[in-house]
Amino acid sequence: MSMDHPIEVPQTDPKAGYLVHQAEIDSAIQRVLSSGWYILGREVESFEQKFAAYIGANHAIGVANGTDALELSLRACSIGPGDLVFTVSHTAVATVAAIELVGATPVLVDIDQVTYTMDPNYLEAALARPPAGTPKAVIPVHLYGHPADMPSILELAKRHGLYVIEDCAQSHGATLDRRMTGAWGDIGAFSFYPTKNLGAIGDGGAIITNDISIAEKVKLLRQYGWGRRYVSEIPGLNSRLDEIQAAILQIKLNHLDVENSRRREIAKQYSSYFQGMPLTLPQETKLCNHVYHQYVIRSSDRDSLKAFLYQKGIGTLIHYPLPVHMQPAYKNRIFVGEGGLSNTEIVSQEVLSLPMYPQLSDAQIEQVCMAVKEWCKLK
Repeated sequence: MSMDHPIEVPQTDPKAGYLVHQAEIDSAIQRVLSSGWYILGREVESFEQKFAAYIGANHAIGVANGTDALELSLRACSIGPGDLVFTVSHTAVATVAAIELVGATPVLVDIDQVTYTMDPNYLEAALARPPAGTPKAVIPVHLYGHPADMPSILELAKRHGLYVIEDCAQSHGATLDRRMTGAWGDIGAFSFYPTKNLGAIGDGGAIITNDISIAEKVKLLRQYGWGRRYVSEIPGLNSRLDEIQAAILQIKLNHLDVENSRRREIAKQYSSYFQGMPLTLPQETKLCNHVYHQYVIRSSDRDSLKAFLYQKGIGTLIHYPLPVHMQPAYKNRIFVGEGGLSNTEIVSQEVLSLPMYPQLSDAQIEQVCMAVKEWCKLK
């Protein structure tokens, strides 16, 4: 980074999330260190109970990270080679990587240009003409903190006999018709990466379900398939949420709703200020409670705006610059669903994530707004 243009307003700041709760977090860490029990103990069990209750589900199982949460969800549904899993290309690559980790085949369907989430019309078209294989599951992604159209997706999944695994990595606390994301499908998969709305200080993840058989299978899978110590009932892997992260997450969970409200307030300030400017602003569809993991604007001249803001000391990110199907690891070998991915490709060229985290000050928000206004005047 050039010293000529230090970043005064970072795009995200997980350290700020630690400092605001430092005394509580330090105390929780010390409690774990003093306990002498560091893997799958009381802290994990307590967090699992509290997180399940928060989402409104019967079971939560802590795992090592969000990618593992998706992979273990698929394994718990006995999905593997020869099976098709329908998801989106406009997502973090982890969504697709998890499908391939179990040997299943991803089929990518397009998004709508308002919510940036899976368009049920494209899902329906893809299901009508799937590639070779057995359709088994759909993974809608609640991108940027806005819920996908779960009623429509669930109806299609039921018609085709598919599992629904919600990718909730960016939607902790978001609701649709007053029901939390993660509580709609068969399974909700969460990441607690430090920048998430509910972020650990390290990696972490969780699986949410109301199905006790799925919950019990995930518990086996996350630790070598052990029914009892050193005896594997099924082949498993090592994916455990550690005690320190679970203790930290309990502290963070207590503050999640307040911090999500602050994100919504920041988004409101941005949107109010940017009205009338040549930008596409984020929308919130009916019955949805957007938790603004990211505040994403669109501009056909996105790269110019990004460079201008950098010159002004304002950090931005692009989520995501290359859709999965256009990335070198996947290009020309991954299945694209019926109808193509034109919306995804258009959006990826225009999206820009402005600074968004609960500890942003009003002065920093004004600094961002004034810089965007200055750029717009130059256009």
